[in-house]
Amino acid sequence: MRQRRTFVVFGLALVFGLAAAGYAPAQPAAADGFASLMPVPERATPAAGKFRLDESLTVGGSGPQSRRADSAAARFMTRLAGRTGLFLKQDFLAERLTADKATVSYTYDRTGKLVPNEDEAYALTITTDKVTLAAATDLGLGWGFETLLQLLSADEQGYYLPCGEVRDRPRFTWRGLLIDAGRHFMPVDVIKRNLDGMAAVKMNVLHWHLTEDQGFRVESRIFPRLHQLGSDGQYYTQDQIRDIIAYASDRGIRVMPEFDIPGHSTSWLVAFRELASSPGPFMIERHFGVFGGSFNPIDERVYRLLDRFLGEMAALFPDPYLHIGGDEVEGKPWDANPAIQAYKKKNRIPDNHALQAVFNKRLLRILQKHDKRMVGWDEIFQPGLPTDIVIHSWRGTKALFEAAQKGYQGLLSNGYYIDLGQPAEVHYLNDPLPADSPLSEVQKKLVLGGEATMWAELVTAETVDSRIWPRTAAIAERLWSPATVRHVDDMYRRLRTAALRLEELGLTHFKNQDMLLRRLAGTPDIRALKTLAEAAEPVKNYQRHSQGVTYTSLSPLTRFVDALFPESLAARAFRMKVDRFLETKDPELGREVRATFLRWKGNHPLVLRLLARSPALLEVEGLSLALAGACETGLAALDSIVAGETKDDKWVEANLAVLADALKPRAHAELAVVTAVEKLVRAAAGKS
Repeated sequence: MRQRRTFVVFGLALVFGLAAAGYAPAQPAAADGFASLMPVPERATPAAGKFRLDESLTVGGSGPQSRRADSAAARFMTRLAGRTGLFLKQDFLAERLTADKATVSYTYDRTGKLVPNEDEAYALTITTDKVTLAAATDLGLGWGFETLLQLLSADEQGYYLPCGEVRDRPRFTWRGLLIDAGRHFMPVDVIKRNLDGMAAVKMNVLHWHLTEDQGFRVESRIFPRLHQLGSDGQYYTQDQIRDIIAYASDRGIRVMPEFDIPGHSTSWLVAFRELASSPGPFMIERHFGVFGGSFNPIDERVYRLLDRFLGEMAALFPDPYLHIGGDEVEGKPWDANPAIQAYKKKNRIPDNHALQAVFNKRLLRILQKHDKRMVGWDEIFQPGLPTDIVIHSWRGTKALFEAAQKGYQGLLSNGYYIDLGQPAEVHYLNDPLPADSPLSEVQKKLVLGGEATMWAELVTAETVDSRIWPRTAAIAERLWSPATVRHVDDMYRRLRTAALRLEELGLTHFKNQDMLLRRLAGTPDIRALKTLAEAAEPVKNYQRHSQGVTYTSLSPLTRFVDALFPESLAARAFRMKVDRFLETKDPELGREVRATFLRWKGNHPLVLRLLARSPALLEVEGLSLALAGACETGLAALDSIVAGETKDDKWVEANLAVLADALKPRAHAELAVVTAVEKLVRAAAGKS
């Protein structure tokens, strides 16, 4: 009994912890049905009735032999059993049942190709005695199974699937996630669990950033010096890469590699310094930024190396696209190289942008030789390149639209930089094709979609999941669902449920926060830190690099700020509650706001007790004190509003100064609730 009681207490603590952090859904995830789908389907029509689940449930179907289809059906059964606890009797790894003998039946016409513009549509029909899933390809079949899992519901009689129909297809064909394994290496298990997360929200391209100044992360059997000297021993073997590609393929996901050239190339030049534009010496770069290590674009040996290396990679990665990077090329080494300057003068090349275009044209011929299509960042968008390349925009829709108007396909990542720590709302409302797009209907078809980008300066395998999820689910919806699906509050409602579902895939976006806090505190009692974390978020954009600490690829990313969620849903919920209170003056809402202020204010002495035993936590004292001070101001303002009193301008000015100080970054974090307190202060003075 003692063990069981411990388990129950721990379970309740976990539930209440998630609720306090703002992630617990308003109602149990299992009871949401059609209302919890994410991404929202093109068309979903609920109907009366329930398809009840029990241990006799079976899955079977018809279609050509397909490992992807069989794998999708098997994962569906495994995850369904895991969620429900049902001991399903079907041996779903054995011979496939025919559709007429299964209670969940599926049909598909052909094996889908992992290429853009492939048919990914599916249709679901759920009646009280049968579930039917139909798709043209096994890709659509996989997305249909994901929707079925999201539809799983429960009531007092058990588990069921709500009756109705779903007719669904993606809005964009390219729905990607970039994972940067160059700046910080991401082990195989990190890549795989994030592939599972991508599949759960119907994303279909893993953009794998494999080379950077800080590391060369892929085994080359032709040029082994590249990974031997440029990786610190942290790289993927070719067998591991094949395994990941197969794993992704089973989930309907393409894997596109990126080898960043001619800049961001220091790790290449550690092995081949003679191919650089400058004399070096070159070592693996430990700092972050834009560095001078770049290939010499007039050296024929560069193209011979790239031809052989990219040929090797073309054989390893089956995807038809290969990303060359091409961004942020540092021109100073080219300017300082007399031979390069003489070449530019002789060939009437006006500037370094035009010189990079010469390099890219040579590189394009190499890729075409190996049957690959070139993808590159904005900087490769130069005159003279054929229109069968893809422009990947990190600087904004202006370049994306200009490319489309000139006949180039394009991708958008500007606005989807999840490493900046922006709220999900910012990404959700960012659209590759906004309503005011200047493009014609023909040009719009050239915009393939977009990618969330997880750059890895400030993440490790411990923290990367919390920086990707759950916010990337909002980006996935923007790229899949109709453009008219834009209700922010409803997105956040469903995001809470999606965040919990993602945990079953092994993603650590919840779990690792507690682990990091326990490590810092040196005790399992981290309630005070969790309470402080509710109100705080890491500083946004790249402010962390200007907070008095120089980060390198060897710096520990285990501080309080690393345990924080990029967006505190608890803080957002509090801000919304304050808005509702100011709008309605509802006494119950006022009491709830007061209770939160008192809890946060009373947390400061508890934080101080932890600091006495953990020097690593000393930096959060100012953050905790600022929260307590903001709460004191908030309580005073709330009391005035409730009492119908009006504060004078002097009081407002003094308290706004307190809040301005509370907004300042501390411990590389910022308080995400101060703006709500400011509204209360202004309201206490009769100001909006």
